[in-house]
Amino acid sequence: MNSKIVVYHVFTRLFGNTNTTNRPWGTIEENGVGKFADFSERALSEIKDLGVTHIWYTGVLHHAVIRDYTAYGISNDDPNIVKGRAGSPYAVKDYYNVNPDLAIDPANRLEEFKALIDRTHEQGMKVIIDIVPNHVSRAYEGITNPKGVKSFGVDDDVTLTYKKNNNFYYIPGSTFEVPDWKDGYRPLGGEENSNIGTFVEKPAKWTGNGVRSPKPDMNDWYETVRVNYGVRPDGSLDFDLLPHDFGERDYEEHFKFWKHKDVPDSWVKFKNIALYWLDFGVDGFRYDMAEMVPVEFWSFMNSSIKMKNKDAFLMAEVYNPDLYRTYIHKGKMDYLYDKVDFYDGLKHIMKGYGWSDHIPVVQKGVRDIEHHMLHFLENHDEQRIASPEFVGNAEIGKPAMVVSATISTSPTMIYFGQEVGEPAAENAGFGSASRTSIFDYIGVPHFQRWVNDKKYDGGQLSKEETALRDFYKRLLNFTISSKALIGHYREIHFYNKELTENYNHRVLSFVRWSKDQKLIIVVNFDVNESFSFDLKLPIDLIEEWGMKEEQYKLMDALYGKENELKIINREGHVAIDLVPLQSYIFEIY
Repeated sequence: MNSKIVVYHVFTRLFGNTNTTNRPWGTIEENGVGKFADFSERALSEIKDLGVTHIWYTGVLHHAVIRDYTAYGISNDDPNIVKGRAGSPYAVKDYYNVNPDLAIDPANRLEEFKALIDRTHEQGMKVIIDIVPNHVSRAYEGITNPKGVKSFGVDDDVTLTYKKNNNFYYIPGSTFEVPDWKDGYRPLGGEENSNIGTFVEKPAKWTGNGVRSPKPDMNDWYETVRVNYGVRPDGSLDFDLLPHDFGERDYEEHFKFWKHKDVPDSWVKFKNIALYWLDFGVDGFRYDMAEMVPVEFWSFMNSSIKMKNKDAFLMAEVYNPDLYRTYIHKGKMDYLYDKVDFYDGLKHIMKGYGWSDHIPVVQKGVRDIEHHMLHFLENHDEQRIASPEFVGNAEIGKPAMVVSATISTSPTMIYFGQEVGEPAAENAGFGSASRTSIFDYIGVPHFQRWVNDKKYDGGQLSKEETALRDFYKRLLNFTISSKALIGHYREIHFYNKELTENYNHRVLSFVRWSKDQKLIIVVNFDVNESFSFDLKLPIDLIEEWGMKEEQYKLMDALYGKENELKIINREGHVAIDLVPLQSYIFEIY
């Protein structure tokens, strides 16, 4: 590993949309939509200059939408089984094509996406797209499959609840029923549409989150159906298990293990989908709800991917910490979301009731897998920092972002608009505010000010938004150039909490170092309190660094503030003055 990775997570259909109408449940004509072409050379160059190495384009695959594309051979979708008007990107309708909304000419949508991949690569960044293995759209059709590829469910025996090579689970003798809508909800906000009620599914399939009723609840994933990976309805498994020690084996050994095994048909279908997109030019995948799919499948899938491209970037949602090591080692995942302990801990600190003491404890707990735990403060599933439902002020995210980006060797991910303090205040239609909508056509107001009528120069940003983006740019560019951040870590927080006056649980400090670079990182999470104290570096750390009884110059990597480290009686001392929400990344010279 030569440097840190920074992933820019962007919701593709929202990125270049400059329309500011934002009518709830608005159509493309009313509210607008972004296109692949909006990621121009200038736009991509600006993203690259932000300090980005990889772009995760979300919502690229062809998913169910409420728009008439029958002229292109695409069937209309029933609003009863589509969330929002623009549709959920996690209800994929055709795995071998892309969302027609995103193309200037829907007939050439694959070519337009290929051109975007090429432009991204020309700017020196890698491309990540989603694969959603656990479920597909209720109306999956796969009209553009490569020659010889059969769509999901085509050969299923629908008279049986379960069969190893069925792609879905069935409820024989039943017919799918639409959920009972609650709390005033109506598809399309109650607007009339000739396609409402046209969808027929007989027999009914299990719903994406595993519900076995032909009539799911509206809080279930009713727009999707569960994929069968060879897990029988009683939970027993219809495939070979990996040997106990296989977590220690490399992907080539995993590939050999599965090469002549009889695996369920769904395994093969998803492997072929992944290989298709690798051939297309994609550099990696983000796997939705990976823990809902057996780890043996991931061994099969990811080893096949790595045999084709050993550098493929594979990240996944796994929210059960007890499964982290299994999915990393046996499942051959590169990176998992560090949400449950790390992100949630930072969120509590940002909201004012969490203690910074929690963070070094969490980091110690994942010491053996820290490189695999991808860090973020925002993504499409989480509340925007600036939303009132979170903390209502993007500035409060700055110390947390410094910690998130510098405490480990893992990748850092930011969500488009985070860098300008997007608050996600719009009522888009389906769902509620605080998360930028992934279901409807909507403009993203603060981010649109950076887009500035597709000049991508921040020309409409406020002074505060410009300064915030500058902070992210300084931080992210430092992380991808720093050797210390791919080196060693040690917390000095508890040492100072015990010995240092005026140092408390609203402050956090740690050190990072490599052979040629040493960093002292200290942050103040508090919105109101300033802190001044004599930060101490333990004797054994000073000895490990080989430092002598003298003064060393310090320079803050963010804004250039100078300071000094004094070695007194073999212990390090740095005079620290932190105003509210201030952070320092001091490099020792």
